[in-house]
Amino acid sequence: MKISLTVRLSVSFFFVAVALWVTLDRAVAASVIKEGDWVAFGRDPGGSQHSPLKQIDTDNVQKLRQVWTHRSGDFIDAPSPKGSILQTTPLHVNGTLYFCTPFDRVFALEADTGRERWVFDPHRTGSRSGREASNPPRSIVSRCRGVAYWEAAATLDSKTPTSRSPCQRRIFKNGENARLYALDADTGALCIDFGAEKGHPGWVSHADYENYGEGMMASSTSPPAVLGDTVIAAMSVNDGIANAKDGIVRAFDARSGELRWEFNPIPPEFRAQSGAANVWSTISVDEANNLVFLPTTSPSTDYYGGGRRFEIPLANAIVALDGTTGKVVWSRQVVRHDLFDYDLVGHPLLVDIRRDGRTVEAALLQSKMGWLYGFDRRSGESLWPITELTVPASDIPGEAAAPMQPVPKGMAPFARQTLKREDLFGITPIDAYACKRRFDELRYEGMYTPPSARGSILFPSALGGGNWGGAAYDPATNSLIIKAENLATILRVIAKKDPTEDQQPPKNYLTRPLVGTPYRIEGELFSSPLGVPCTPPPWGTLMSLDLGTGQPRWEMPLGQIRRAGVTVPKGAGWGSPNVAGPITTAGGLVFIGATMDSKLRALDTRSGKELWSAELPVPGMAVPMTYLVNGKQYVVIAAGGNAQVGTPIGDYLIAYALPD
Repeated sequence: MKISLTVRLSVSFFFVAVALWVTLDRAVAASVIKEGDWVAFGRDPGGSQHSPLKQIDTDNVQKLRQVWTHRSGDFIDAPSPKGSILQTTPLHVNGTLYFCTPFDRVFALEADTGRERWVFDPHRTGSRSGREASNPPRSIVSRCRGVAYWEAAATLDSKTPTSRSPCQRRIFKNGENARLYALDADTGALCIDFGAEKGHPGWVSHADYENYGEGMMASSTSPPAVLGDTVIAAMSVNDGIANAKDGIVRAFDARSGELRWEFNPIPPEFRAQSGAANVWSTISVDEANNLVFLPTTSPSTDYYGGGRRFEIPLANAIVALDGTTGKVVWSRQVVRHDLFDYDLVGHPLLVDIRRDGRTVEAALLQSKMGWLYGFDRRSGESLWPITELTVPASDIPGEAAAPMQPVPKGMAPFARQTLKREDLFGITPIDAYACKRRFDELRYEGMYTPPSARGSILFPSALGGGNWGGAAYDPATNSLIIKAENLATILRVIAKKDPTEDQQPPKNYLTRPLVGTPYRIEGELFSSPLGVPCTPPPWGTLMSLDLGTGQPRWEMPLGQIRRAGVTVPKGAGWGSPNVAGPITTAGGLVFIGATMDSKLRALDTRSGKELWSAELPVPGMAVPMTYLVNGKQYVVIAAGGNAQVGTPIGDYLIAYALPD
C-alpha cells in the first residue's frame, strides 16, 4: 500500500516532535538544579559531591557556628545488630530539607530553622505531620542513606495538572519489604496514583515481580535515582546464600509506578546457581546522555565461589544502562570471580575532568582495593591503562580463584595495599610481637590473597580501601578528594561437619555460614591482644588525587581514635577507621565527618590543612551537604553514630552557618 507524501511528512514531524519533547523534558529536569540546592545524594544526578556555593570560604570558615539542631527520636543506643545507624544525607530542594531515619520515617524541615513541616511514617497509616509518629515501634531498625526528588516538567498538554495539584513534586524512598514509596513533597501524603494498578496505592514493590533465587530481599538502603520521569530502584539481598535472590535493578514510571524496565546482572542460564551482584550503594545518572550508572557487587556466595565457576561479567562491574530501555550500553568488570567481598561501594562520579590537555566526560569509580578506575562515560573507554596482575591461587578444594585481576596504571592508589611483617603495629613491643607471630601463622601473598583453611590476611579488606560515600570532585584543582580505611582482616574457610550449620545466623559482617556451600567463613579484624589493629597506622586517610597527573597533591591522617584506654594524640598520625565521605565547595573547602572522634572538619582543598572543626554529640558517619536559603549558606550533617563500629548512638541533624 502506498503512503502519501502528506502522511509521510506528518509521521516524520511526529517523531521529530517526540524527540524534541524528550530532549526538552530532560533539559527541564537538568535545569531543576539551582546553585543553592542539593537535589540528589551527591548534590547533582551525576554525584559529584561538589557544591558551587562559596559564601563560606577559607577566609571565614573558622567563624562557622551551630545554628540549629533537629532530633527525630529515631534511634536505639545498643550494640550491633540491635543498635541504630544514621547515615542519611538530606536533600535541599523545593525550599525544604528532606531526609530519612533508621526507623524508615521521612522528615521535611524548614531549611533555615530545622522546624518540621511534615513527617511520613510507613508503619502508621495516615501519619504524615508534626509529632504524630514520635514513638515508632522500637523493633524496626534499618538504615536509610537518603531519599530522591522528582518534579513534573511543564508541558503543553492541557490535561497535565498544574504545579499546585497534589504530587507534582515527589519524594521517593526505598522502604521495608522491598518497597518504593512515593510521597507528595509538599505534604508528605502518599501519592495514590503510584502503584495503584498493583493494588497498593502509594508504593510499588520488587516483590510484585520475579526475583529468582532464595533468601532475603529488601530495598536498597541507599536512595533511588531519578532520570526524567523514571525512578530507578535497587534491592538488597543476602549474598551469603549460594543461590541468593538476583540483584535486579528496576525503573518505574515516576507518576504511575508502572514498570519501565529491569536489569538483572546474573546471566539467565545461571540464575538457579548464583545470585546477588546487586547494587546496595548509590546510583548516578547522566541526563545529557540518557545513561544510568550502576556499581554492582559480588555474586553469591561472597567468600566462596566453587558453586559459580562460570563468567558473571556484570558482577563487580561499572555498568552503564540506556535510561529508556535498561539495556547495557557498556560495562567493565574490575574484580573477577570475587572471593573477597570487594563490592563496588559507591556511585561512579560523573564529572568533566581535565586530562592530557582536554576535557573528558568521565565516570570515576573508587574501589575497596584502593584503585581508582576512570572511563569515558559515553564509550566506556578507559582513561588510563588497565593491566593484568597475576594473583595468588586458592587452596580450597572445589575453588578456582581468577589467575589475573585488572589493575589501573598511571593513577596512584589512594589506599595502602601492602603489609610488611616488619611494619606491623603494637602499642607495646609485646603487642607488636604478638602481631608478627600471628602474621607468621597466616597466609599472605599480597593483594587478592584468597581465603584459606589456614586463615588468610586480606588487605585492603572488605571494609576498604575505598568505601561508601568516600569521594568528591573539586573542579578548581581537577582533583578527587577521597578517603580510605586501612585495616587488614583475617578470613578462614572452615569445612562444615553438619548440614545444620547452615541454620546458624551470621555472627557479624565477616562470620557467616555461606548457606548452600560445603564451607562457612570466619572473619575478624587483624588485631593484637589489646584489640589494637596490627595494621600500621594511619588507619584512616584523606587524599587529594590530581586527575591530570595521577599523583597525590596531599594526603593526611583522618581523625583520632581511642584504643586500649588511650585517646591518641592528634599529632600521632594514627587516623581513625571511618564511614562515609567528603564534599567539596567552590569556597575552596572540604567538609567531612566520617571519623570515630565525633568531629566535623573543614579543610583547605588545595593543601589539606584543617581550618575548622566542630565537636558533634556522636560521630557524624554520614556524607554532609550544603545549601543556600534566604542568602545564607548552611552546612548540615547527620550525627547518629554507627552501631556496627561500636560508637555512641544518637539522632541528630545539625546545621552550621556564618554569623549574621
